[in-house]
Amino acid sequence: MNPLIQRKAWLLLLVAGVASATALVTTSHTQPTASQPQSAVSTTPKQWPGAADLGKQLFFDRSLSASGQQACASCHSASQAYGPPNALSVQPGGPDMQHQGMRAVPTLRYVLNRTPAWHVESPSSLMERLESQELPPTGGFTWDGRFDALHDQAAFPLLNPDEMANTSPADFAARLRRSPNAAAFKKVFGEQALKGDQDALHFAGVALAQFQLNDASFHPYSSKFDAWMDGKATLTHQELHGKQLFDDPKSGNCASCHFDTKGADGTHPLFTDYQFEVLGVPRNNKLAVNRDPKFFDMGLCGPLRQDQSKQKTWCGMFRTPTLRNVATRQVFFHNGQYHDLKTALQFYVQRDTQPQRWYPVHKGKIDKFNDLPTALRDNVDTNDEPLTRKRGGNPAWNDQQIDDVIAFLKTLNDADAQMAQK
Repeated sequence: MNPLIQRKAWLLLLVAGVASATALVTTSHTQPTASQPQSAVSTTPKQWPGAADLGKQLFFDRSLSASGQQACASCHSASQAYGPPNALSVQPGGPDMQHQGMRAVPTLRYVLNRTPAWHVESPSSLMERLESQELPPTGGFTWDGRFDALHDQAAFPLLNPDEMANTSPADFAARLRRSPNAAAFKKVFGEQALKGDQDALHFAGVALAQFQLNDASFHPYSSKFDAWMDGKATLTHQELHGKQLFDDPKSGNCASCHFDTKGADGTHPLFTDYQFEVLGVPRNNKLAVNRDPKFFDMGLCGPLRQDQSKQKTWCGMFRTPTLRNVATRQVFFHNGQYHDLKTALQFYVQRDTQPQRWYPVHKGKIDKFNDLPTALRDNVDTNDEPLTRKRGGNPAWNDQQIDDVIAFLKTLNDADAQMAQK
């Protein structure tokens, strides 16, 4: 099976160290290849006084969209930990608010100011290189890691025809010049910044990025889990049992990708290793793009990301998301296939033991891993627990154990997200 998904203990330590670094955002516009790994530690962007406050205004400004009805906050709801505001698989957008994208909205909370640049790690010592298998890529923004600079990622939805749908930088710049934030924009970035169309788009991305990086609402650390880590709260028996199941490498094995221990400098964990994984999530037939049976969203291999399309063993890889505030979400996995946390966890532990529950059956044959072309289905992880099991076997967790894991995951909800659920 695909050797990329085999992880070594040295890598866990390495990425845990990266995750504890402070405010890491690269300014590189190049994409490294497997033969040219780059450091996971990126440079801190220039700070513009007043840019974060301006970025906050832009984040909530619907007038910057072609429809006049969509802002960044429309999909990344502040009351939902900057995740999706509802249970739709993907959010509507476009000039008429009737367009549908192809990926679920990820949360913007926590990970942005600690995301490493996209790179492929290589062991430093000859012995480790001889012993280890090739490892999956790490880092970058979005489900496929195609942006290294947050200001580039922040600007992308402004021009995406399925989102805010400006047809060009000139189209966006014209809206920005008419907006109530034009004067503040010129005050922060200078008169010239608003005169050039490309400059206006670039600096709008900078302002949005600095709001997301610097505003405390994106990293409040106000959950029960954070208080427990600081010795200020006690987890219940059920929550502790859920954490044990979450951590156990012979059970859920979740912590191998969703790190839950403090960093070397004492920073609290973000519950992601920033790596990419092929889980074999079933095809979501509610997505408009999937009406074409020949279409496949293959993550690192495209269609949105083009520079890694020749890396066939990476096809189907999507970034491991943070699990902070996951219990407040109503949509799960990159294609938004499932809409409650229990079902998502049931899929995770029953994918191989009860595949007939999760995949379509044609003429008595289960079409397993049906959201990848047949020739690429060997990319799916079948090496890491609990994804190693066979049909008819016992899943890693029963329903009571899943409830215990959910109890633990609820301790990751921030205080404001908990209030939003009530």
